[in-house]
Amino acid sequence: MSQASSSVPPTGYRAVLAVREFRAVFAAHLLSLLGVVVSELALTVLVYDLTGSPLLSALTFALGLLPYAVGGTLLAGVADRYPARRVLVVCDLVCAVCVAAMLLPATPVAGLLALRCLVAAIAPVFTGTRMAALTDILGEGDLYVLGRSLLRIVSQSAMLLGFGAGGVLLTVLSPRGAITVTVVTFLCSAALLRLGTRDRPARTASSGGGATLLGESLSGARLVFGNRRVRALLLLFWLPAMFVVAPEALAAPYADAIGAPSAALGLLLCAMAVGHVGAELFVGAGLRPRTRSRIVLPVAAAGLLPLVVYAVRPGLPLALAALALAGMGASYVIGLDQWFVDAVPPELRGRAMTLLTAGLMTVQGAGMALAGLAAEFFPVHQVVAGSGIIGTVTTLLVVAEVRRTAPGRMSDTERRDGADRHMTSR
Repeated sequence: MSQASSSVPPTGYRAVLAVREFRAVFAAHLLSLLGVVVSELALTVLVYDLTGSPLLSALTFALGLLPYAVGGTLLAGVADRYPARRVLVVCDLVCAVCVAAMLLPATPVAGLLALRCLVAAIAPVFTGTRMAALTDILGEGDLYVLGRSLLRIVSQSAMLLGFGAGGVLLTVLSPRGAITVTVVTFLCSAALLRLGTRDRPARTASSGGGATLLGESLSGARLVFGNRRVRALLLLFWLPAMFVVAPEALAAPYADAIGAPSAALGLLLCAMAVGHVGAELFVGAGLRPRTRSRIVLPVAAAGLLPLVVYAVRPGLPLALAALALAGMGASYVIGLDQWFVDAVPPELRGRAMTLLTAGLMTVQGAGMALAGLAAEFFPVHQVVAGSGIIGTVTTLLVVAEVRRTAPGRMSDTERRDGADRHMTSR
């Protein structure tokens, strides 16, 4: 019996980690993500030390989000035009060079911010290329979905661990010393990807008609947004994410408004991530693919409703429970990942996933900015509750559109138009 049980292939997350190439991608992701989080914290401290300006220090964080839209739109063609392994390694090496330049004492503050922007502009290309490459490594089915889930779990966990590790490093190292860690993590990530993954050909050959990279990127964006089904799925990724960031953006003023102790701020910032990781693990490991698909729309529609609790200006325990529930609502993305892969043609996949990443970071930055602006005119608890209400209404509209564009429900004309668009992408 023991011999038979040992021959049973692994399932769930264990099956994903059993794939050698994915283990290399997983380790590279963990290393580079921890490095980025540490460098963000250290660079913020460095800029403040050099200028004494809270505005420039805060801008350092903001510049981690703003260039995503530019890089994701103008450079998206890279993900399909060149072999994935080459793109990933080059992105890591360019980021390592940019971060190394931050270490030079002669680099002015403007240069530090410009380098920060460049790293942020490269990030969506790297992430989109990696997402598309996962379909080659894991296939387009359940292994891909669980692989994406694991990377998300690592991202959420690394954010918490990274800020803690960054704080510890800054007690024993200078800001530039802590930034040096990021150079090492980028180089290690590049080595893991170069040695641990196969060299596969590009998804689309470079156009012999002289099409530029910019032209391919913009044409890819037109094809992605011109497809009604893909457009609806993108909005279902983006809109809930835009509204769910409000309580995190306003955590400090809310903790002050309810008279919570200083430690409460950390709890308010961690609660949503804890809920997200726990729910994602349960959905990924405990539910079948068909069940994950069935819960996408209802969970997406209800995911922001816990934020409405803020309307009664809850104390710390109730606020933490609401944030954890809102984090759990993000688990709908596991099933949505499968829908997105099914909807996007392979030759357009790298560009589509780069745009998905760029849009996701951009709307989150916009959501934080809008929440902060609204809090200038309304009480913080009303802003968070309003985000839950408005976000739920807009998400319901998108859910309706996703239902209308589901396979088998679109008209023959719509399906034919979608097929024509796919053909022009080559």
